[in-house]
Amino acid sequence: MANSSNTEKIEALAAQIADRVYIDVAKWRLRLDDAHLHTLVAEQLYPLVSDNAAINESDVSKVLAGINVNLGGGRRQIPLIDLIPTGEQMDLLRILEEFQREL
Repeated sequence: MANSSNTEKIEALAAQIADRVYIDVAKWRLRLDDAHLHTLVAEQLYPLVSDNAAINESDVSKVLAGINVNLGGGRRQIPLIDLIPTGEQMDLLRILEEFQREL
């Protein structure tokens, strides 16, 4: 049952991230749900939220740096952190802090 509960929480977090965070490629903004990355990002960030410790920018950056995004049909991979503008990263941090308070 706890696993089902975590799945629901991850899905809820993914929904909050989905349309509020985007990647920027040549001034083209692609929301994380359109890029099919919101669930993966939520799964990777959820342990930070569920830990009940303060969430910091450094930890979020490390997680984003560890997620590779395929470009050109997989010909090249770029860390997600390099595609999300700094302001969006701060918005993501606020989303995580709000989500953690609601848990």
